[in-house]
Amino acid sequence: MTMKPLEIAVARLPHGADLPLPSYATDLAAGMDLLAAVDEPVVLQPGQRDLIPTGLTIALPEGYEAQVRPRSGLALRNGITLPNSPGTIDADYRGEVKVILANLGDAAFTVERGMRIAQMVVARHERATWRIVSSLDETARGGGGFGSTGTQS
Repeated sequence: MTMKPLEIAVARLPHGADLPLPSYATDLAAGMDLLAAVDEPVVLQPGQRDLIPTGLTIALPEGYEAQVRPRSGLALRNGITLPNSPGTIDADYRGEVKVILANLGDAAFTVERGMRIAQMVVARHERATWRIVSSLDETARGGGGFGSTGTQS
């Protein structure tokens, strides 16, 4: 089954004009790779974080969000992650897409121009309203949380 792609308006900013647009690495990938639009290398020391530009602005359709997530290879090999993961880009945001990178590794990490630094997943979302009730229905789990179901199957 081939899905019809969702068209998203994108504008390149001057510092990202020469970089490729976000793209999927494989045919069935959920996330598009975001690239660093840095003018010069950015060195992240262990424990340090920085805001990395992508050189892009986007206009998502109403009812959609973009989630910015870490790349698993950078996380595993270098300890590079996104402290606000997933970051949410709302449909009404028109500023530059930027990525907060944090170095949780034990060595300095250099962000180079054009490096794949994060992935972006575009997803539908629902708007919710609240309905106040006096009690909730019972479930087997109940109020248990934060490890209450254990770690073994």
